[in-house]
Amino acid sequence: MNDGAWIAEITGLLDLSSWPAGLRVIVRKEESHPGAQLRITDIDGLRYTAFATNQERGQLADLEVRHRLRARCEDRIRNAKDTGLQNLQSFAANTLWCHLVMLAAELMAWTQMLAFTGTKAPRWDEETPDPDV
Repeated sequence: MNDGAWIAEITGLLDLSSWPAGLRVIVRKEESHPGAQLRITDIDGLRYTAFATNQERGQLADLEVRHRLRARCEDRIRNAKDTGLQNLQSFAANTLWCHLVMLAAELMAWTQMLAFTGTKAPRWDEETPDPDV
């Protein structure tokens, strides 16, 4: 357990016969942060997430942290696409456009790191609605 979060491997509870050999399924249960928008799958205010991995070794907590860090990387890629990376056309225009998109992505990442501090700091992206509106 880590500050309101629990991790367990549920591979033995599932029928994974049609999946590749060595697949592991890891589940994380965590308390929702204050102000979080709950989903229909959140039970009693607890959020459940699961992922599959073929990593045979490693502590569950280490595998789960690696997975969450990768999810943050995927969020950065999604933000870059939403900021304009999907608008690529010719090589010269693409070069300039990529520089502009990466500048916007860097500004967004730095703003998050500088403006939101603390362990329970909120994360946002360009699609997150303004709570004051």
